[in-house]
Amino acid sequence: MLHLIKMWLKAPVVERDENGKQRITGGRNSQSGIPQGGVVSPLLANLYMNRFLKHWRKTGKNELWEARIISYADDFVILSRGHAQEAREWTREVMQRLGLTLNEAKTSIKDARQEKFDFLGYSFGPHCYRKTGKWYRGASPSKKSQQRVKKKVDELLRANLTKPWEEIRTHLNQTLRGWAAYFSYGTRTMAYRAVDNHVYESVRHFLRRRHKVQTRGTRQFSGEKIFGKLGIVRLRDIQYDVRP
Repeated sequence: MLHLIKMWLKAPVVERDENGKQRITGGRNSQSGIPQGGVVSPLLANLYMNRFLKHWRKTGKNELWEARIISYADDFVILSRGHAQEAREWTREVMQRLGLTLNEAKTSIKDARQEKFDFLGYSFGPHCYRKTGKWYRGASPSKKSQQRVKKKVDELLRANLTKPWEEIRTHLNQTLRGWAAYFSYGTRTMAYRAVDNHVYESVRHFLRRRHKVQTRGTRQFSGEKIFGKLGIVRLRDIQYDVRP
């Protein structure tokens, strides 16, 4: 097992820089760190996080700081009542002892009663109920998560795509159902509506180009037709039974 891990650590990974150019990171001469996308990253992340979480429990931070850690792979959130600063400094110190460093750009302290924070694709914190204007603490799909699925939709509807419509529709619906299944918790009406609107516009433009329609195509490819006869999934029509 150790031999396999060493091989993974030395395996080169092809990445793209901020300008879109390919570059190779890692390799035989690499002495520290793991290239982003390395297959061994999740394994090592869980090993380190396991040690970190055990030390957290052993030192009794849950009771001392009225806190709880929610973690997934190398991402985690510490929920604390009045001891957030202490928890962050303690975490930074422990990570340094493990030979790791916190990503300061992504590490911050938020008052969840007044500010939102993103975690695992969701935005947690204060939300406003539109009908009454009443504020409540809840969760909803984050803006970044919405942008990602919109980008995926655009990729599936590339202008030069020549596949049969049935195949395109199947892939598009699989993407939409998968996204909605993950984001089926919390307040999602506005996010679903934003994605539905983007899907409608993208599908309409795609079909207008494919069928060489000279107009905007709003009559030939209305919302009723796209989400009806043409069989595209509308997220607002999907119902999930979500229970704690």
